[in-house]
Amino acid sequence: MSTPSLQRRLGLADAVFLGLGSMIGAGVFAAFGPAAAAAGSGLLIGLALAAIVAFGNATSTAQLAAVHPTSGGTYAYGRAELGPWWGFVAGWGFVIGKIASCAAMALTFAAYAAPPGWERPVAIVAVAALATVNWFGITRTAQLTRVIVVFVLLTLAVAVSAGATAPDAPGWLAPGALWSGGWYGILQSAGLLFFAFAGYARIATMGEEVRDPARTIPRAIVLAFGGALVVYALVAVTVLSTLGPAGTAASTEPVAAATAAAGWAWAEPVVRVGAAAASLGALLALIAGIGRTSFAMAREGDLPRYLAAVHPRWHVPHRADAAIAAVVIVLVALVDLRGAIGFSSFGVLLYYLVANVAAFRQRGDARRYPRALQVVGAVGCVVLGLTLPWQSVLAGAIVAALGVGYRMLRLRLTRAA
Repeated sequence: MSTPSLQRRLGLADAVFLGLGSMIGAGVFAAFGPAAAAAGSGLLIGLALAAIVAFGNATSTAQLAAVHPTSGGTYAYGRAELGPWWGFVAGWGFVIGKIASCAAMALTFAAYAAPPGWERPVAIVAVAALATVNWFGITRTAQLTRVIVVFVLLTLAVAVSAGATAPDAPGWLAPGALWSGGWYGILQSAGLLFFAFAGYARIATMGEEVRDPARTIPRAIVLAFGGALVVYALVAVTVLSTLGPAGTAASTEPVAAATAAAGWAWAEPVVRVGAAAASLGALLALIAGIGRTSFAMAREGDLPRYLAAVHPRWHVPHRADAAIAAVVIVLVALVDLRGAIGFSSFGVLLYYLVANVAAFRQRGDARRYPRALQVVGAVGCVVLGLTLPWQSVLAGAIVAALGVGYRMLRLRLTRAA
C-alpha cells in the first residue's frame, strides 16, 4: 500500500500570496488593540522585537524547508533533525495554536461583517464556507487568497492615506507614551504581535504542493515576511498617531476608527469590508496549513490515521480539513478574541522553538543562515512565550501536556499490543 501524497501545483507567487494572506489579516485588524492595551505607544518597540524574533524563526524555517520539502512544516523537520518527540511537540503546538488563530480570524471577520448579536453565527458560517473552498483543491485556495490580498492592500493604502491627513494625537510618541507599559508591557505586546507574523509557516506546511520547493519555499518565506513587516509598520504608526495609544487600546476596530477620526467617513465602510476580507484570507490559509500538518502527523500515527487520507479527485487532505473545521466551529462558539490571540501565540512560539533548535543542528550544505539567528529566534520564543497573559500561558501549558500524555499513552498501548 503506497503512502498518500499531495501534488505540486504552487509556484513562487502563489506561495508568497498564501503567506501574506495568512499574516496581514491577523496583524493589522486583530492584534494592535490588545498590544496597545499592554504597552501603549511602546507597541512600536514590541513590533520591532516581534519582527526580530520572527525573522530568526523565518530563516530557520526557510533553511529547514529547503532540505525537507514535505508537508507538515516543523513537525516534519523536528522528526528528521531531532527525533519523533521533538517533531510531535512542534506539530501539536502548531495545531493547537493555529486552531485558536482560526477562531480569532473568524471572530474578527464577524466583528466587521455581522449585525450586532449575530457575530458567532456568522463566524461559524464563514469557517464552514472556507473549509468547503479548501476541499476543492489547493489551487483554488491560492487563487482566492491572491484576490483577497490585493483588495486588502488597496484598502490599507486608503487607511494610511487618511491617517496621513489627520492631526497627530497629542504626545503619542513622547517617551512617557513609549514606556508607559514598562519592559513587561512591551514584551507582552511583542508576544501578542508575534501572532501577526506567523503566516510564513503556512508556506512551509505546504512543502509537498510547491514546485521546486528547495528554491521556492525559502524565497517565498523571506518575501512574504518582508512585505508584511512594511505593512504592519505603516499601519501601526498611522493608527497610533491618529487615535493615540489610549484610543487604539480602547478600539476593537482601530484601523476603521482611525480612518473615521481622520475625517474620511466615506472610506470607513471600505476599510470595514477590507478588514472582513483580510480576516477571511487569513482564515482560508490557516485552515489549509493546519490540515496539512494534521495530515502529516496522522500519516506518522501521531494523530488518528483516519485523518491521513487524500481526496482521490481534489488531492487535498479532506478528512483532516473537515476535522479542523469542526473543532474551530466549537471554539468560535465558546472563546473571545483576546484569549484566542494569546493562546495562539503560546502554541506557535512552542512550534518555532523547535524549528530554531532543529535549524541550529543542521550542518554542511544545509546551512543557509548564521547560527546566531537561530539563537535569537529560540531565546525570543521562550521570553515572549513567558510574558504572554498568564491565562494564555496556563491554558497553553495544560493543552500541551494533554498532547504529550496522549502520545505517551498511544506508545504504551502500541508496545503492549
